[in-house]
Amino acid sequence: MIKNVAIVGAGVSGLTCGVLFAERGYPTAIFAEETGERTTSAAAAALWFPYDVEPADAVIAWALETYKILVDLSHEPQTGVSMIELRSFSRTGEIPIPEWAIPLGAKRLEVSVIPTRVEESLAVRPNDVPHGYTSGFAITVPLMDTTIYLDYLTKRFVEAGGSINGRVRFEKLENVDSKFDLVINCAGIGAKMLVLDADLEPHRGQVAIVPKINISWATVCDGPPLMYAIPRANDCVFGGTNELSDNRDVDPRSTSRILGECSGVLKIDNPQVLAERVGLRPFRKSGVRIEREKLRDGHTVIHNYGHGGSGFTLSWGCAENVLQLT
Repeated sequence: MIKNVAIVGAGVSGLTCGVLFAERGYPTAIFAEETGERTTSAAAAALWFPYDVEPADAVIAWALETYKILVDLSHEPQTGVSMIELRSFSRTGEIPIPEWAIPLGAKRLEVSVIPTRVEESLAVRPNDVPHGYTSGFAITVPLMDTTIYLDYLTKRFVEAGGSINGRVRFEKLENVDSKFDLVINCAGIGAKMLVLDADLEPHRGQVAIVPKINISWATVCDGPPLMYAIPRANDCVFGGTNELSDNRDVDPRSTSRILGECSGVLKIDNPQVLAERVGLRPFRKSGVRIEREKLRDGHTVIHNYGHGGSGFTLSWGCAENVLQLT
């Protein structure tokens, strides 16, 4: 019988697992070197959509389970979850609508006609593919405002009796106190060193936070270079990058490129930059790792990492899977 649970990692995966276990009566503690705004999750756009992650079959099941829970949470303003239309575009060719997206109401967008008069070029045509793109589709999905949602998860976890211990770094999972019967490894990119996983690699993502923009949809193009503009309650996230790198320093050239492309699609002047952030997506070449393991020291570990750019999208589905493995 499990009496005490230790979770390593305080990003969205760790917090979601924490909520699930604590609310089911397990004494649960989270340990992490970085918490709150310092986590990779805090730098995420946090728009529900399977991105930069494998294996596809398992990912879609986890994503759809998470989708259902997030839709329910969107009815509660304090969660920071809302429903928003996502418009996904391609720069070349016809972008396919994923099969799983069709039951969720995905629809094809129309290609813009090149305007013949200046006033036509200024007209707002919200259902069109922007100039410079060749095709697109729209789908309504959950958006998690990280400035609200992560605090909501933290509050819910603590109210259920959980505790968060920051500035804690384990060199290996065997260093977790032996009083914990179960260790859940949600260390993200940190798992590369924590469990010596050679399959895990950092996919660097940089974003610019700009003032609130009056748009009611999110814009994404995941073909290189990655681009997205996502409105939130009090600001807007412009992105992004997806590079194989562990460099967490801000690159001014990337910020300039991000601002130019996002502003061009939205037909606005480059906005003021309020903040720039860099996170490392934990991409695992062999796919998300959800697996139970017994360590030599007797600890039982369940791994839950390698979510690439889909940590928020898979969070509840993966946490449920972890619970099933206990």
